[in-house]
Amino acid sequence: MNTTLCENIDWVGYVDWTVRDFHGYSTDRGATYNAYLIRDDKTALIDTVKAPFAEQLLQNIAGLTDPAKVDYVVCNHAEPDHAGAMAKVMEALPNATLVCDKKCEAALGMHHDSSGWKTHIVATGDTLSLGKRTLEFIETPMVHWPESMFTYVPEEKLLFSMDAFGQHYATSQRFDDEVQLCTAMEEAKTYYANIIMPFSKMVAATLDRAAKLDIEMIAPSHGVVWRSHITEIVEAYGNWACCRPKPKVLVIYDTMWGATGEMAAAIHEGASQAGVTAELINVRTSNLTKIATEVLDAACVAFGSSTLNQDALPMASAVLTYLKGLKPVDKAALAFGSYGWSKGGAEAADEKMKAMKWEILREPIRAQYEPNAEVLTECRAAGKLLAAKAKEMASDRKAGGKLCVDP
Repeated sequence: MNTTLCENIDWVGYVDWTVRDFHGYSTDRGATYNAYLIRDDKTALIDTVKAPFAEQLLQNIAGLTDPAKVDYVVCNHAEPDHAGAMAKVMEALPNATLVCDKKCEAALGMHHDSSGWKTHIVATGDTLSLGKRTLEFIETPMVHWPESMFTYVPEEKLLFSMDAFGQHYATSQRFDDEVQLCTAMEEAKTYYANIIMPFSKMVAATLDRAAKLDIEMIAPSHGVVWRSHITEIVEAYGNWACCRPKPKVLVIYDTMWGATGEMAAAIHEGASQAGVTAELINVRTSNLTKIATEVLDAACVAFGSSTLNQDALPMASAVLTYLKGLKPVDKAALAFGSYGWSKGGAEAADEKMKAMKWEILREPIRAQYEPNAEVLTECRAAGKLLAAKAKEMASDRKAGGKLCVDP
């Protein structure tokens, strides 16, 4: 495994091959917890790893230098997947000073007993000389925690980007040009949709600041290091940050006895015949992670649920609650669903999409028990309506900039 980013700058993190759940995020390809060691006149460790993997991190450091020679431990982000090992690391590196911003110091103090640590507080614009190399610090609040920070090495044009540009992707390769680009981009999109999307305004501001830096390598806290496809990942982030839509329609549904499924198939048929990308997603055969990823760049969504106890089905409600927290913007939508003696499923979906400030194209489409021919015709027409709106939205946004980069 090639772990060298530049001369005397190495990856010393941990590859978590078997993790499949990351607080609700389905990590089908595992994850990595990236940490980096810079050896110069002074030696700096950039971030740590999740607590169970502290010993592996320390072994990796010891394979490159005497732990007593580590002068600084830079913490870009206090979340436990990156700073969970911090207490063991600070104990094992007796001469190290913790380098972080003020909010990070406070957050670490709530996770660990940091009373005995030597600490150096930095803010945007501050620098720290290691000898031939310099560390520059850029605070990036709410990308994606309040204490988040980038660390930049101008001499190497290297950005340690914390969770930005990351992917949950376990691989024995460390660089973007050593893996399939489509896989790296797919996992970066999934990561953005499920972790970063609620903070897109702050991401856009951070991208503007990062654009002023001369960057030839981006080393995130998860996944592969970007060195050959920086243009592609930065452009993709710009598109995702504004939820720039493709001419794409999603028909997402849950069904009790198949009636709402029939309606979903008819809506999907109508959209497909209108010349857009149309995807049919049954929430029971998908998962929250995949659904959120598809929603990120979709222009339009039809969301359907049967009625249970005058509400949407539980899994349909879970999807809508998850999406509400992620705050996808610039979507047009409509609701649909079957009901028995009382309504509620389609209405609940309609209300939750309104709460997300999505543009509602029409009142919910309802079928009592089974959809008849008239209702199915109405569903196919709704699919065409969604397709026309998706084309319009994608065309309008294209006029203002580039289309999304395909993962």
